[in-house]
Amino acid sequence: MNMKLLIVEDDADFAAALGRAMHKRGIESAHAPDAATARALIEHFHPTHAVVDLKLPGESGLRVVADLAAREPPPAIVVLTGYASIATAVEAVRLGARHYLAKPANADEILAALLKDQPDVMLEVSPEPLSVARLEWEHIQKVLAENDGNISATARALKMHRRTLQRKLDKHPPKPA
Repeated sequence: MNMKLLIVEDDADFAAALGRAMHKRGIESAHAPDAATARALIEHFHPTHAVVDLKLPGESGLRVVADLAAREPPPAIVVLTGYASIATAVEAVRLGARHYLAKPANADEILAALLKDQPDVMLEVSPEPLSVARLEWEHIQKVLAENDGNISATARALKMHRRTLQRKLDKHPPKPA
């Protein structure tokens, strides 16, 4: 397998463990802890695949997804996040990501997502509607994505105090059902 994997992840321990796991599988990898480093690495590393954390210091991982997807040929991209929401998943795929995984995900799950080129039509749809708390979380994530991750602009759009929004974002997302 002649794969070159770019790991864009601010958690250095997780990135190092993922890099070692991929190396054991014969995959060359490079690590970028933020979007600026990722952009610099893209130019000389030329990844065939990428794992991009959604929440990076400074700016959203969605911008890195867009930068990667604009390359020719575009690498296969998997967005990995501990802040999963429908809005960010849709936006990531719209920008060019192949798949979207919620943390924690292990190296086998990430590799499977990177290599999968068709959607999973066997996924089950939950018979339960989303809770009110989850709907609120999803809406906040949608507006946050529309504002390119800008907390202040998102708070204004939601007619909410910025600190209130930050507190809501610092909490773990509610369970989907």
